[in-house]
This record gives sequence, C-alpha cells and structure tokens, in this order.
Amino acid sequence: MSISREVGLALVASLFLTLPALTQEKKIGRSDLPPAVEKAVAAQSQGATIRGFSEEKENGQTFYEAELVVNDHSKDILMDLDGVVLEVEEQIALNSLSAAVRDGLQAKAGKGKLVKVESLTKKDKLVGFEAQVVTDGKTSEVQVGPDGKPLDHQE
Repeated sequence: MSISREVGLALVASLFLTLPALTQEKKIGRSDLPPAVEKAVAAQSQGATIRGFSEEKENGQTFYEAELVVNDHSKDILMDLDGVVLEVEEQIALNSLSAAVRDGLQAKAGKGKLVKVESLTKKDKLVGFEAQVVTDGKTSEVQVGPDGKPLDHQE
C-alpha cells in the first residue's frame, strides 16, 4: 500500500473517530422541548420575542438553546435536559463596555472592526465578552475576560 493511501485512510479513520465529539445541532419546535426546558424557557423569555430553538448534542449530552430578542438585542440561552441554564450570550452595546474590555477586544481584533459584542455568562457568572470582527470582508470572533485581558481558553 502506498504511503499516500495509508495517510488518506488514516485521515478518514480519524474523522470517523472524532465526529461524535463534535457538536451536532438541529432546529426544533417549542413542542419538542422537554417539560423542564419548556418551563425554563417560559421563565427566561418573559418580555422577549422567541426566534427559535435548537437541540445540540455534544459528547453524548443533549442541550437546548433558545434564541431570543430582548429590547432589540439578541439573547441566547443554553440549558441542559433539566432546564438548568448553563450559559447566556447576550448582545450588548460596544459603548457600554468598560475601556479595559473595549481595548482588550480591539487589541485581539487587530485592524478588524468590532461589529457585535456579547457578554458570556456561565452558571450565573460573567466569564467574558465575545465580539464578531470583520477584517477585509471576513468575519471571525475574539474573546476577552471580564477584565479585558485575554482568556486562558475559549469560553
């Protein structure tokens, strides 16, 4: 067997082994939510417009996300099967950030333009900020901690 064929087979095999670890997301309807998640959504969505729901499977676990619009900004809520809110990503105005956070995001963005900023809250604790960045027509994301300093890992 040639080396290039062996490498190709090894790549294909590694893809099949790593695919289950990747997040699989599908859009679902409100009627597809488990009762505990529906209850959490009802509490979390008061005064909001619901844009949709998705079910995510990651490493064998199932999560549910509610996409909301609150006061003209986006708010995404990630919950487990029991309706426990694990993460909230909420759009915030760039000018509402502290100078340290704004400067930290811009430093990570380099010459790119910050176009959308979200606060990242996990288990009721602010863990950072994430910004969409447009550089030469391409979109990417950068994150910093609540203090504006680089994070040790992606949130």
